[in-house]
Amino acid sequence: MSGVQNAAQGSTDYRDAGLAFPPGFTFGSATASYQVEGAFDEDGRTPSIWDTFAKTPGRVWNGDTGDVACDHYHRWESDLDLMASLGLDAYRFSIAWSRIVPDPATGAVNQAGVDFYSRLVDGLLARGIKPVATLYHWDLPQTLEDAGGWAVRSTTDVFEHYAAVMGAALGDRVHTWTTLNEPWCSAYLGYGQGGHAPGRHEPAAALAAVHHLNLAHGRALQALRATSTGSPQYSATLNFHVLRGVGDGADEAMRRIDALANRAFTSPMLRGEYDADLLEDTRSVTDWSFVQDGDLATIHQPIDVLGVNYYSTATVRLWDGLSPKQMNDGHKGAAGGTAWPGSDQLVEFVEQPGPYTEMGWNIAPEGLEELLLSLSEQFPEQPLMITENGAAFADEVAADGSIDDADRVDYLRRHLTAAHRALQAGVDLRGYFVWSLLDNFEWGYGYAKRFGIVRVDFDTLERTPKRSAHWFRELATTHVLPVG
Repeated sequence: MSGVQNAAQGSTDYRDAGLAFPPGFTFGSATASYQVEGAFDEDGRTPSIWDTFAKTPGRVWNGDTGDVACDHYHRWESDLDLMASLGLDAYRFSIAWSRIVPDPATGAVNQAGVDFYSRLVDGLLARGIKPVATLYHWDLPQTLEDAGGWAVRSTTDVFEHYAAVMGAALGDRVHTWTTLNEPWCSAYLGYGQGGHAPGRHEPAAALAAVHHLNLAHGRALQALRATSTGSPQYSATLNFHVLRGVGDGADEAMRRIDALANRAFTSPMLRGEYDADLLEDTRSVTDWSFVQDGDLATIHQPIDVLGVNYYSTATVRLWDGLSPKQMNDGHKGAAGGTAWPGSDQLVEFVEQPGPYTEMGWNIAPEGLEELLLSLSEQFPEQPLMITENGAAFADEVAADGSIDDADRVDYLRRHLTAAHRALQAGVDLRGYFVWSLLDNFEWGYGYAKRFGIVRVDFDTLERTPKRSAHWFRELATTHVLPVG
């Protein structure tokens, strides 16, 4: 490949430029329904667990909610024009389950919700942008949570029905179906640590949720394949813990978190099994009796691409004591909370050296290269896609209205350098989606943290591309990594 440096020739700080990405490599951006859509009670949509969680006092910074968010539900056409102006190859969005099946008890389909996403997909295709649709990005219908949520098996039945509805409606046009986004967050932060909706603190329920999310993934893939009439690709997106260990027992601490956070999903999805060490580590929490005959075969469905979300590394150590130190709630690839491996020694996440993003996450592009190489080694036949990578910073608006987010440009440049080095090392990496297209509702942080390459004024909802958006447009249109 002309104009390409290999890892040995590249900069030690991952600030390379002029790296050429191969033809066909996808450059896109991503959002999630609750974070951007708004219109929380329009056209038949019913509440999700994030509607309930955000409106519970003390759960979200400043009492912020996603009621309006970025108002993408009403501004989708101009948002698609914006995407086209940025030269995006693909747009990764999620579908709000409760727009499609407002009352899961009846299974009745809300045509107004289906029509919204149909218009969105058609609009993307008209602009030459590939639609990448995620079925589940954390917004479980509240009525399902009232019936037990992901901790109970019946939720997978309803998810399979929802998947079949969407496959029939959009499977002739969607480029890539993604079943789940970051089930680690849904299970552990939602049902164990409690920092995400539905806010439960039940370790046994968290592990049951792990399995039922895995099972939902497999059942949804079967439903999508049975109903999609086009030729979509099929995927799941996982956020991985890239681990560092400190202190005595560092290797053991990393093994335990790797089992709990990474292999609890990759092993059943990609190998058809739960690893023996995971089952042993969690024996004091659950006996895993919720795993029924045939479940692992259902989960182990072939996928065309594995979505990889990466933001930072995590440092862990074994910790002896009566109660673990409480940690921040975490998000995406960050480690949030102390694990419960079921022995007299716990594993604690410890502070890492900076520099940091506004989220307090360390900036470590070498972790992305390490992760991609590791996944390629573990699953050599499995193509990969970076489906989220990005950073929150305290952007400043200049007098002329421009936003020179140099820190974000530097972050993206360094991580895309890491991605390119993985490509050069032989990793079958198909693309990169920057998180996020828009500043949006950042879960427990409300509107306090800005990840977007496009600024949203949350008073006027005006969109303003930042310097990072212009930088990313140059990358997407030339396939050559620009100077920062």
